[in-house]
Amino acid sequence: MNIHKTFALRIAATAGVLALTFSGLPGCHSQNDGKQPRPDTSRYTPNIQQVVNTGQLSILKWPNFADEQADVKKFYEARNYQLAWTIDGQPTQQAAALVKLFEDASLKGLNPEDYDASRWPQRMERIEQIRKSPTDNAPDLVAQFDAAITITALRYLGDLHEGRINPQTLNWDIDVPGKRASFDVANFLNDKCVDSTNVPATVASIEPQNEMYRATENALPQYLALAKAQDAAPRVTLPAVTRTVEVGGAYPALADLQARLQLEGDATLVASSTPQPVPTAYDGALSAAVMHYQARHGLTVDGKLTQATIDSLNVPFDQRVVSIDNALEHWRWMPDEYLNPRVLVNLPEFWVRAYEPDHTLAFKMKVVDGQAHGNHDTPVFVREMRFVVFRPYWNLPASIVKKELVGHLKGDGAQEYLDKHNYEVLDRNGAAATGWTAEDLAHSRFLVRQRPGASNSLGLVKFLFPNEYDVYMHSTPEMNFFNLTRRDKSHGCIRLNDAEKMANWVLGGQGGWTADKIHDAMFNSDPKKMNRQVTLQSTLPVSVTYLTATADEDGTMHFFDDIYGYDKQLDEALAKGRPYEKDPVKINPHLTPGETY
Repeated sequence: MNIHKTFALRIAATAGVLALTFSGLPGCHSQNDGKQPRPDTSRYTPNIQQVVNTGQLSILKWPNFADEQADVKKFYEARNYQLAWTIDGQPTQQAAALVKLFEDASLKGLNPEDYDASRWPQRMERIEQIRKSPTDNAPDLVAQFDAAITITALRYLGDLHEGRINPQTLNWDIDVPGKRASFDVANFLNDKCVDSTNVPATVASIEPQNEMYRATENALPQYLALAKAQDAAPRVTLPAVTRTVEVGGAYPALADLQARLQLEGDATLVASSTPQPVPTAYDGALSAAVMHYQARHGLTVDGKLTQATIDSLNVPFDQRVVSIDNALEHWRWMPDEYLNPRVLVNLPEFWVRAYEPDHTLAFKMKVVDGQAHGNHDTPVFVREMRFVVFRPYWNLPASIVKKELVGHLKGDGAQEYLDKHNYEVLDRNGAAATGWTAEDLAHSRFLVRQRPGASNSLGLVKFLFPNEYDVYMHSTPEMNFFNLTRRDKSHGCIRLNDAEKMANWVLGGQGGWTADKIHDAMFNSDPKKMNRQVTLQSTLPVSVTYLTATADEDGTMHFFDDIYGYDKQLDEALAKGRPYEKDPVKINPHLTPGETY
């Protein structure tokens, strides 16, 4: 099913809720104090047991619940196989609240039809008919209704807590199976939801407790509404530009441009009974609105109407909704201990954020990450930062030696080239080597490394969070890359715009490291101070993630290009429908190990 068709189904399922606005949800706490006594429903026990034991429930859109069967059994065993969601023939308030959540799943970035959204009104009506006029097969129908809510709730809770797809199937190094194993969804449903006085708040407690996640989720209803409105009207496409339009220039669709910029608040919409005047030329107000839009979409922020800006403005809102959905999915994959990392690198945004222990933002910084369209895509993973190395050596990976260095080392000028770039050749024991040839280097018979210094490709400091990809953060002598808007220029590692600032923050309060001491460690060329490794007294959780949609705390949305195609892979996996992929793929094709810097 394509994105647009899937989105149309979601819009249909949530048409009645798009006008709602949402504020921050409360944190994790129990909402089921004081369980209400329930009547004995043991007469339904055989019927429920039959459903549970078969692993199939035909009334569900996805009738095979083998993936949930163990949790369904655990849920009902804890209740002695009595009904959970009806009392005296009527659905409980909690059942109705869960059904409402299923129907409104789009507001969580989920697909309502994964939870039978279109089927619940008929089921609720059927239960009411059975209550009024019982039939011979009423016990089976009631048991099926009860089990349907249980199975759907287990699916919904699991999807909301750890996401639908195991990211390891997409070659992300994120341990969702471990996160799933640590969450007892059957007990949560039984202990927290069945008698909850506030089901939405109870359910919200298992979502990622992260401010960026909340802000992104809170912005979603606006974009669902924008997409619904765009889908209901004739599509307006802004015409291409043959040359960049600057202030005072002409553009044939100024009215459409102004209207488009007003939709997300980039241009001010004047509240007036008279139509807002359309400028006769591309004026300063439109340029300022374009600049605001560019800043939110990873474009060059110059206020000029470029083709790249036009292309971005023409992206349908349903695709923006999908980007938000994917970002929420990515957040749900995060292990609990990395939901509020101290260091967060967002690859498609080309920024790193550093957070204080109380989760407040310390600073943001531009980064350069792995070059797309090759073997240098920076992988997605989480690790602990453990070391800082001042004035590091750079040990050239064998692949870089073969592909990029050997060609310069044939002939009489080989040693001059090495000296010019501060390279040295070592034997396999790390001692200085002589008598080598370019052919020897091409076949990795010797090692090549670059001496520490200002021209070293790793710059003057690197930050290590050990991983099998040999990816880390480091400074760089190639500072010109930070003037670019799109900064996928490395061989996989993450280059920092202001590494000294990062070093001051990382080492602040650790081992007597002052700003002066850090500066000296970076810039003092004393040979005795080369390649100095500092072990952090307190490690820092680092998340290298991939969010093509993020929100500021005020709800302002930002969108970025899917530079590595990771979102496309996720869309394709989700389009297959339930049951979603769970088995991990062990090989990461996005990066050839050892090719980083």
